[in-house]
Amino acid sequence: MAKDHGPSVKDDENYDALREEGASKEKAARIANAQANDNVRPRGTRLEERSKDDLYEEARKIGIEGRSEMDKEELIEAIRSH
Repeated sequence: MAKDHGPSVKDDENYDALREEGASKEKAARIANAQANDNVRPRGTRLEERSKDDLYEEARKIGIEGRSEMDKEELIEAIRSH
């Protein structure tokens, strides 16, 4: 059973998992809350709704290797798994 982190964390189990992976308390809370609210959408849109150029830029910013050879679906998968 996950520890109760209070009302500021909406998904304690996800928060604990993120903390174990090395995320800061703030980042883990932000991600856990966004996922609990089904609000994980970079720039307010679903990845599938973004252009390939926009996805490429996102991949560049987060340092995904091999992005120039990827198609749109591969970029989406790489961003999600990063």
